[in-house]
Amino acid sequence: MHDTGKGALYLVPAPLDFGCAVQAPLADVMPQATLLQASALSHWICENAKSARAYLNRIAELHPLSLPLREQQIVELPREVHKKGDHAVAFDARPMLTAALSGHDIGLLSEAGMPAIADPGSSVVRAAHDLGLRVAPLVGPVSLLLLLAASGMNGQNFAFVGYLPQDSIQRAQRLRELENLVQKTGQTQLFIETPYRNAAIWDALVKSLQPGTRLAAGSSLTMPDAQVRSLSIAQWRHEASPVSNDTPAVFAIGR
Repeated sequence: MHDTGKGALYLVPAPLDFGCAVQAPLADVMPQATLLQASALSHWICENAKSARAYLNRIAELHPLSLPLREQQIVELPREVHKKGDHAVAFDARPMLTAALSGHDIGLLSEAGMPAIADPGSSVVRAAHDLGLRVAPLVGPVSLLLLLAASGMNGQNFAFVGYLPQDSIQRAQRLRELENLVQKTGQTQLFIETPYRNAAIWDALVKSLQPGTRLAAGSSLTMPDAQVRSLSIAQWRHEASPVSNDTPAVFAIGR
C-alpha cells in the first residue's frame, strides 16, 4: 500500500522528434491522457531544463498548464547521471523527491521516449519505490519497441544492449558477440546510436556481420518521414544506408 498523503512519480514520455529539424504535431504522437496528466504537474525532474520547458510549451498549446512555465519547479539530474548512466555512478535520488513527500506529484522526463528506458531516470524510480511513492508510467512512444515490432525479427526474446563501442576494433568484437547470441539463441539484439555516428555504425554492421544475419534500422519514428527497413546483410551490401548521419536511429540484428 502507498501512503495516500504522498505525491506520485509520473514517468512522462516525450515525443521522439527531439533534435529533429521538423516536429510532428504533438497531438498526433502523444495520447491525450498523457498530455493532460503532464499539464497538471508543476514539479519535474529531467535531463535538461531547457528542453523540458520546450516540451511544456508544446503541451501548453493544447492544454493549459497547472502553473505558468516560469513557476514550474524543474530540477535536472546530475550531469554524471545522464552522461554515464544511473547504474554507473553512486547517486541517491531520494532528496530530489522531497516535494512528493509533501504531497506534490512529480513528473520524470527525458529528452525523447520513455524516461529510464535507454535514458536516465532509473535511480529516481528506484528512490520513489524506496520512499513508498506510487510510480505511474504514462503511455507514449518507445523507439526500441516500435523498431522491434516493425523489424520482422523475434519479438518474444530480445535484448537492448545500449550503445556500441566507438573504437572500431572493440565495436567489431562486440558485433561478433551479439551475432553469436542471435545465432545460438535467436534473441534479437537492439541498440541505438546518436546522430553523426550513424555512418560509421552502418559501415561496421555491413562489413562485420555474416551475410545471413538480418539487420533492421529505423529513423524518424512517429514522424512524417519515418522509415523502418529490415534486410539480410547480403541484401544490404547492395543497398545504401537507410538512415542519414544526422538523424537519431535505432538498430536491430536478428534472424
